[in-house]
Amino acid sequence: MHAKLKEELRALVAEISEIDEIPDDATFKDLGIDSMMGVEIVAAVERQYHVKIEDSELAEFKTLASAFELVVKKLEAKDPALAATG
Repeated sequence: MHAKLKEELRALVAEISEIDEIPDDATFKDLGIDSMMGVEIVAAVERQYHVKIEDSELAEFKTLASAFELVVKKLEAKDPALAATG
């Protein structure tokens, strides 16, 4: 499940930012993703995965890898069975 989730996130970020390749560890800022795109990405993630990203958690949303970890944490909190299937 986690590999699929990361690729879904990568596709979502690529679509919104119109950037073809989104490396795991490149910061969104370094990729040219501005704050407005960041807000759009967070909103899309919230809609797609039915999670709430709190304002205090936005700092964790810097790279694909960190965004992925945050979404996994949120999904596992909603459904602990997901942690076992990781």
